Amino acid sequence: MSSEANLLPLIVEPEQLAEHLDAPSLLIIDVPMRGDSYTGGHVPGAVFLDKARLMRGEGEVPNREPSVEQLSALFSDLGLTRDTHVMAYDDEGGGWAGRLLWTLELIGHTRYSYLNGGIHAWRAAGQPLATEASAPNPSDYEAELLTPEVLIERDEIAERLGEKGFAVWDARSPAEYRGEKGDNKHLGHIPGAVNLEWTQAMDPERGLRLRDYAELITELEALGLTPDMEVATHCQSHHRSGFTWLVGRALGFERIRAYAGSWKEWGNRDDSPIEK
Repeated sequence: MSSEANLLPLIVEPEQLAEHLDAPSLLIIDVPMRGDSYTGGHVPGAVFLDKARLMRGEGEVPNREPSVEQLSALFSDLGLTRDTHVMAYDDEGGGWAGRLLWTLELIGHTRYSYLNGGIHAWRAAGQPLATEASAPNPSDYEAELLTPEVLIERDEIAERLGEKGFAVWDARSPAEYRGEKGDNKHLGHIPGAVNLEWTQAMDPERGLRLRDYAELITELEALGLTPDMEVATHCQSHHRSGFTWLVGRALGFERIRAYAGSWKEWGNRDDSPIEK
């Protein structure tokens, strides 16, 4: 059955996951916004991940990607191996789960899936819940940034503004995008960036699953984002844009990248070009 888990698609429905809960190669990771979401009931066998470990946690931009040492420790603690298929989910529609999957992509681990809608969809589907914590089986994982192109840095964005075929997807709220709110030195948005708030890609009527793909593609095209383009997505800390990166991947945006520094970096520097 272990090989079956590796055939799971990027976006997995609760019924599909339920059939594979016992697959030995499957590592189910719950990375909730609220810690009591896990203790209150999780997918059987899921291990808990503190979302803070997906960020560097130090320096001027603490939301950057963790160091290689931090990533090695994180994925060793979780028990990741080269053969593991990771199933990620959260309690808020995909932000932290998306950030986890993006981090796996960064280290070249491509065997991963997202439980569509996370714990909300799982519960709504009447699937079983566990309240006892599951302990991971630690491994000795040596992380390397094997796919650094999934990350984009501030300087590259600044250099490429206005370039044909390159676009920026801002996943923050319209008020943040317009510069009406935020806790940064400078407010506004990256020049030319388009704004589709992350929650707009979720379907509240279907347990926060991704919305209909055709509708999403149409909306993104209307904003000037098409799957053939290279797209950089960000928010304030690359948490909300963890989900928009995942949405892009699901929709066939093969060159979607994430700006981990996000507005925390861009909006706190005096030399960043900004529009309002």
